[in-house]
Amino acid sequence: MINQSVIPRHIAIVMDGNGRWAQQRRRPRLYGHHRGAEAVRSTVKTCGRLSVECLTLFAFSSENWKRPEDEVKGLMTLLSKALDREAKGLIKHGVRLRFIGDTSAFSQKLQEKIAHVEALTAEGDGLLLQIAANYGGRWDIVQATQKIIAENPDAVITEESISSYVSTSDVPDPDLFIRTGGERRISNFLLWQLAYSELYFTDLLWPDFDEQALIEAIKDFSGRQRRFGMTGEQVKEGGHA
Repeated sequence: MINQSVIPRHIAIVMDGNGRWAQQRRRPRLYGHHRGAEAVRSTVKTCGRLSVECLTLFAFSSENWKRPEDEVKGLMTLLSKALDREAKGLIKHGVRLRFIGDTSAFSQKLQEKIAHVEALTAEGDGLLLQIAANYGGRWDIVQATQKIIAENPDAVITEESISSYVSTSDVPDPDLFIRTGGERRISNFLLWQLAYSELYFTDLLWPDFDEQALIEAIKDFSGRQRRFGMTGEQVKEGGHA
């Protein structure tokens, strides 16, 4: 049992290793992405049960367009089918779905489907599920700055103003960042928002990341002292974990 007081408000995950998981089994890479979708379902369910406020999943980066054409096409099809398949379940469990990233690069049909499911789940009062699709952290900072300048060409750019215009401006920054698949990098994901996040890396490939693996990551997070630039003594005096 995890103490509710140490549950991260916002968890962000780079879901890495689908292709390698499939290749280890001598199956096409897309088979791994399909199995990875099951891990997504498990993770969403567990976060909802633990009362995590926000879960952000890196589904498709702005660099992923460089992958083989058949894999990209397969990922778009998988996303479209997942929206159809999961919409009722999201509504039933009060999950609010939101996409972040430049979705204008997707087909018109997929854009419409995304908007439709976002609208269907807009009244959800449980977990906020953010899917980062055609997303890049540098893009996010640039588009935030462009919006500020567009509204006021004479605006002074500050940390506060950028934070108000990035794509996650209305939710807390991630407390816990998880990356599966054994790599130890952020890969242009939520660069602005991860400034003070706790980073957790696991060698598990994403299709193998189950409820117990998520709980282990949260337990690791719960044992850390988050200083935010202060000394350990200051944090203790302030009564913060």
